[in-house]
Amino acid sequence: MYWDEKNECMPREDLGQLQLERLQSTLYRVATHVPFYRQKFKELKVDPDGFRSLSELTSLPFTTKQDLRDNYPYGLFAVPLRDVVRVHSSSGTTGQATVVGYTQNDLKTWANLIARILTATGVTNDDVVQIAFGYGLFTGGFGMHYGAERVGASVIPISSGNTKRQIQIMQDFRTTALICTPSYALVLADAMQELGINTSSLSLKYGLFGGEPWSEAMRQEIQNKLGIIATDNYGLSEIMGPGVAGECRECSGLHLAEDHFLFEVINPETLDPVRPGEIGELVITTLTKEAFPVIRYRTRDLTRIIEEPCPCGRTLRRMQRVLGRTDDMLIVKGVNVYPSQIEHILFEIEGTRPHYQIVVEREGRLDKITVLVEVVESIFFDEMKKQREIIETIKRQLASELGIGVEVKLVEEKTLERSDGKAKRVVDKRKL
Repeated sequence: MYWDEKNECMPREDLGQLQLERLQSTLYRVATHVPFYRQKFKELKVDPDGFRSLSELTSLPFTTKQDLRDNYPYGLFAVPLRDVVRVHSSSGTTGQATVVGYTQNDLKTWANLIARILTATGVTNDDVVQIAFGYGLFTGGFGMHYGAERVGASVIPISSGNTKRQIQIMQDFRTTALICTPSYALVLADAMQELGINTSSLSLKYGLFGGEPWSEAMRQEIQNKLGIIATDNYGLSEIMGPGVAGECRECSGLHLAEDHFLFEVINPETLDPVRPGEIGELVITTLTKEAFPVIRYRTRDLTRIIEEPCPCGRTLRRMQRVLGRTDDMLIVKGVNVYPSQIEHILFEIEGTRPHYQIVVEREGRLDKITVLVEVVESIFFDEMKKQREIIETIKRQLASELGIGVEVKLVEEKTLERSDGKAKRVVDKRKL
């Protein structure tokens, strides 16, 4: 199913022309109305009026999160505040908050891009959508909400938290689609098991998950426990919020909204483009944003572009699900380590639960990784030999995957902190 077949299945040649025309318009807008970009263009001797090819994209300056913070709150807006009908913001927990704005047209575009993703999963106006993302300044809740309404679905804006009530509402209101982080979907699944609820008695059919990296193994765990089709979607508040990319029913990569954004993948160290299909840092340029256009924004998300056509018929290219972030990446003993690598291994080992935590410490001059792994209760009633075998299996497979040795500690179920939102997978105790 398509929400917007004309644009989702547009011939690549036509798409390229559309992108160029929209990029030219965006460059004119930021050069005229945003002092930050006007100064950047001047420094790099970029003539926004002389832009004639998408191949010239690399001549444009990058934009970073620090640039957004430095221009807090409205310094990067390209329209007067009287034209801004919505303002969202990051939490600011890791520094100055980043603020983004939307015109009425921006909100219409946002709703339609979310509608694409929902439709690609299978959601229609017959569905009841339960949104367990937080509302407020966070873009996830409102973004998915208005997209679901655009499809015509019945929306339950329950927001995050209060797991027992989430389940009660799911039962009583006959929810058919769940929207939240993948880790919270597992929290809900575990709670249902504790309450003795048979998930087959629910009306749930779909789950649209985002907000944090997750593995294919985690998808299978969610699908098996909740009996649903689980799809991944991607977005970030600095660009728009959710709706930048999302999976179709093929579940083999997230279709990029290329008619509204330009996507590049660069080497985060050299800042040069990587070869086609290689993993690198995703860089995004907005093409249709009015209030808050952004040029070559460094997302810090690691992925690769999939060039091959998708069997679903969409001509929009796909990106691989996010492997991790350059700033979530752990460098331990000179080796790059991503939580998703560890998660992939743990899901394949019988007896482990879908909850883990990576603790990094420095002993003397050496780094040490300890992986805390929740296991089923019965393992603690087994003889010590059985526990040691599991530990050694995990250590051996992690060492093979990561290229370095790690310590493993088994902990009882529900020992590790649960989150209503994003799971805290890494605790870095090093003073670097």
